[in-house]
Amino acid sequence: MKGAEILVKALQHEGVKILFGYPGGSVLPLFDVLYDEGLRFILVRHEQGAAHAADGYARASGSVGVCIATSGPGATNLVTGLATAYMDSIPVVAITGQVATHLIGNDAFQEVDTTGITRPITKHNFLVKDVKELGRTVSEAFHIARTGRPGPVLIDLPSDVQRADGEPFAPGEPVAIRSYRPNYEGHPLQIQRAARLLSDARKPLVLAGGGVILANASDALRECVDTLGIPVTSTLMGLGAMPSDHPLFLGMLGMHGTVYANKAVQECDVLLAVGARFDDRVTGKISEFAPRAKIIHIDIDPTSLEKNVRVDVPIVGDAGRILPELIARATPPAAEEWRKLIAEWKRKYPLTYDANGGLKPQFVIQTISCMTDGEAIVCTEVGQNQMWTAQYFAFKKPRTLITSGGLGTMGFGFPAAIGAQLAFPDRTVFDIAGDGSIQMNIQELATAVCNRLPVKIIILNNCCLGMVRQWQQLFYKRRYSYTCFDGAQPDFVKLAEAYGAVGYRADTPESFEKALASALKEREKPVLIDCRVACEENVFPMVPAGASLHEMMEGLA
Repeated sequence: MKGAEILVKALQHEGVKILFGYPGGSVLPLFDVLYDEGLRFILVRHEQGAAHAADGYARASGSVGVCIATSGPGATNLVTGLATAYMDSIPVVAITGQVATHLIGNDAFQEVDTTGITRPITKHNFLVKDVKELGRTVSEAFHIARTGRPGPVLIDLPSDVQRADGEPFAPGEPVAIRSYRPNYEGHPLQIQRAARLLSDARKPLVLAGGGVILANASDALRECVDTLGIPVTSTLMGLGAMPSDHPLFLGMLGMHGTVYANKAVQECDVLLAVGARFDDRVTGKISEFAPRAKIIHIDIDPTSLEKNVRVDVPIVGDAGRILPELIARATPPAAEEWRKLIAEWKRKYPLTYDANGGLKPQFVIQTISCMTDGEAIVCTEVGQNQMWTAQYFAFKKPRTLITSGGLGTMGFGFPAAIGAQLAFPDRTVFDIAGDGSIQMNIQELATAVCNRLPVKIIILNNCCLGMVRQWQQLFYKRRYSYTCFDGAQPDFVKLAEAYGAVGYRADTPESFEKALASALKEREKPVLIDCRVACEENVFPMVPAGASLHEMMEGLA
């Protein structure tokens, strides 16, 4: 077999059915093999779109997403997508072409040090110089990507290795890497200590992070909450791990979290954090985060423990295995008064907005949630559109919110929605976007049209870079420095139609409801709805950067 054939057979052995990418000179041998093989290749219009689509496919399905790019600029165009996946622990395998091995280091045409460039933003990467190593390398790449704390892995493959003759691919022994052995079982004594803390608590609280979803531990989390009667809040990445209508669920905490979630964190006496990394958007001022709490932290990545906050009981392992053990050892704490207090906070400080004055973005999100019964897969871009979605969409299931959390990547949502739609052709998939972010990868409309993907694109069009403008309004005396587009935006409806998609415009609640109803009926084409919303509509509550969670701004005076 040629190296390129070995690669394709190895991908098929790993269960890969869909590839995202863009061809180029140094991957021609691979693309020649793909011409005859049964893998479905999605030709994107930009390599960044391929990385984000593979990422969205992985987040929605739980499988490893795969993307392909050529050497040089093809590989560097993957960098933002790889960094996005790395920050959020998403299993992606990227395959990049490279110049022939004898040219490496000679500044050949379209040569870059791909392994050097991507080393800080991948879980691991490989440069394959011998065709004999190729099959095993693919197996190791998928093993590393999907096990432990997941993450992206890159395989850099010189063109001559793709053309080289090698032994026919045959599946080898299960992968075992001596220096890589993730720990899945929690330490029994640490679990016992955690159980004792929870049992004795009077104001316990669970914090669910994205690791709950990655570990497929949502059912175990819900059993923990129901059995022990402990209120639960969530990070942005953890939304969907608990049904939003669960009586003990407090919504998202942090910078744009609910008032009652932030109050609960600041008042709790025991905080059980599961698969959360305590980033700055969650904690606010770190020295004043959960000041009264003993903290239990469950995470499969030992480097995440004690990284940002003090931890009283660290437990390394898989949340899906540890939570049932914790439930078995703990007894329900005497927290009835605590639950009553939180219920009172929920009544006193609900999420709210002024519904007067035209089409409001919060109304748009609520309407989508209502008309889909919270069952849609919702991808977002980054900024106000992301936060309004987190606040007002009633997520019921895991893997239904797909968003760039750690890196905060504009342009992520639409190609990620393409990946999610390919993972679930019969599901309704949305991209909630801003008029700034959608233009960063809007060329992927061609990809969606060509593949007959009925993704629904909702543009919250406020003619500005909304979140940055909000900060300029609140903290820079309305000095809107290069955040307002001043009418120089395209006609998004005509643009959608030019690509062969369906376009609607809405500027009132009634026109949006009508457009959304039509969009939900479309099953053959992407649909774009240009929602004209007010420029100075802001996301509240808000904790200013560097402030404590109890220093929330609930709205403009």
